[in-house]
Amino acid sequence: MFVAKEGIKIFMKREERASLSIMKIMCVTIILILISGIGVMAVNINLKDIKIILNNGYELTVLTSKTTVADVLNENNIILDENEKTVPDITEEISAGSTIKIVDKTYNEVQIAKVSEEGVETTLQEILNNYAPITEKIVTEQVSIPYETITKNTAGTDTNTTNKVLQQGKDGIKEMDQVDYVLYLLKNDPSSRRIMTNLFNHEELKDMNLEPCAYGTQWLVKEGKLHLILNQRSQDMLTANGWNVMQYATLQCMFAQVAGLKPGTLTHNIGDCHIYDRHVPLVKKLLEAKPVECKPKLVINNPTKDFYEFKVEDFEIKDYDYNKEVKIGKIPVAE
Repeated sequence: MFVAKEGIKIFMKREERASLSIMKIMCVTIILILISGIGVMAVNINLKDIKIILNNGYELTVLTSKTTVADVLNENNIILDENEKTVPDITEEISAGSTIKIVDKTYNEVQIAKVSEEGVETTLQEILNNYAPITEKIVTEQVSIPYETITKNTAGTDTNTTNKVLQQGKDGIKEMDQVDYVLYLLKNDPSSRRIMTNLFNHEELKDMNLEPCAYGTQWLVKEGKLHLILNQRSQDMLTANGWNVMQYATLQCMFAQVAGLKPGTLTHNIGDCHIYDRHVPLVKKLLEAKPVECKPKLVINNPTKDFYEFKVEDFEIKDYDYNKEVKIGKIPVAE
């Protein structure tokens, strides 16, 4: 009996030790799980969404805990070509919601004036500094000037003597730029179908950050009215449509006045008229706003017939109004 009791005691001690070992293992496992969970939570807290736009236009959004442009690219196995760079710079730090663009090294991002509800915050010079140096090129047309015949009677009263040519006349040549040439034809050959301008100088495109959007005009005179056809390759509808229409309508009125004509129709042909995704909320806001009834008109307070005598203060917009309850604020412009 004694031996049996001792055997039972030994067996019970072994079971207790085994239970303690299992409990220890379970405790350690639970602790490890908790530590791992805390670590995962910490990593998730530091993750941020970053948009990457490749040079070919492809976009991808990644989650990362990296803090610089270089680290994000390395993490996603993106290697820059020797002719590529990033915007912002590859050494800069980034925050959640940032966008990394991979572009050619010749790319120069244009910063447009920031507009607030009170007005423009940046100066015109600050805008111009972001563009390539402006070079002026005068495109000329040659116009023939007919010579005048002057007849002189050198024979006195002798009617039997014939006049002779003392000096043979010849047509002169006058060089004009595109504006002068348009005005010349409007005054001297208004029925011409060749009254045109070309704003797209191919040899200069390499020096531009942005090629001209409006690339050509044609001017037609019908029944005393000057009609304008404006051709444009591309237009940001929200940002540019208003001023494109207004600036060429003003030019049309100026040409008409100088040429002794009345303004006619303005036909505006746009190859790609678009609204950017980031502008959609603003456009919806404008479309939902209550329209204001008004009939604005352009008044030119200078009756001059010389195109080059016009001054900024000669122009006035009358009877213009807008919905003052609509607050658009800053409009993000082409990146």
